[in-house]
Amino acid sequence: MATYLEMLFRNQAGQLVTISVIDPRPDITPGEVEVVMDIIIAQNIFTSPGGDLVAKVQARVIERTYTWYNVS
Repeated sequence: MATYLEMLFRNQAGQLVTISVIDPRPDITPGEVEVVMDIIIAQNIFTSPGGDLVAKVQARVIERTYTWYNVS
């Protein structure tokens, strides 16, 4: 199973920007994620084609399960 933390932001153009982290710490809390998102915005760590990130939209943890089939 693959686990991802997705953090969604708005940029200066009003577009959604997603930052994904593979295999986040299993015990991460919503408060910790919010602090990281605040730091990303305050320190201009990332930019996008639509400009700097200016607002938090949401964060979510996604778990994906894959089933592989042998075909020949």
